[in-house]
Amino acid sequence: MVGRSAMVAYEDRVEPRDETLHRARLLVADGTARVVTVVNLSPNGFMARCDAPLAVGETVTIALPIVGAFAAEVRWALGGRIGCKLALEVPPALYQFVLAAMRDGAAG
Repeated sequence: MVGRSAMVAYEDRVEPRDETLHRARLLVADGTARVVTVVNLSPNGFMARCDAPLAVGETVTIALPIVGAFAAEVRWALGGRIGCKLALEVPPALYQFVLAAMRDGAAG
């Protein structure tokens, strides 16, 4: 069952996420840009609301404030939301600045 496995992946993440509502630009593999709303973030991943469907396993690039573009893999997609794992960790020394910028409404 696809929905159940997506929720298991969502509930089984390794690290806690920090709440944020941040509009960001997401590039998909074909070069199409989409605007998403990042709902939460951790140094290694994020969850976002996305109007257009994305496939599990798809590689995307997200623009994060302070640190710039990060590649990510879509790990689950369900009901207009996606969960992504970043290819590289947000540098620990910069993570709180990224989070603060996202919470302050800085555009990505």
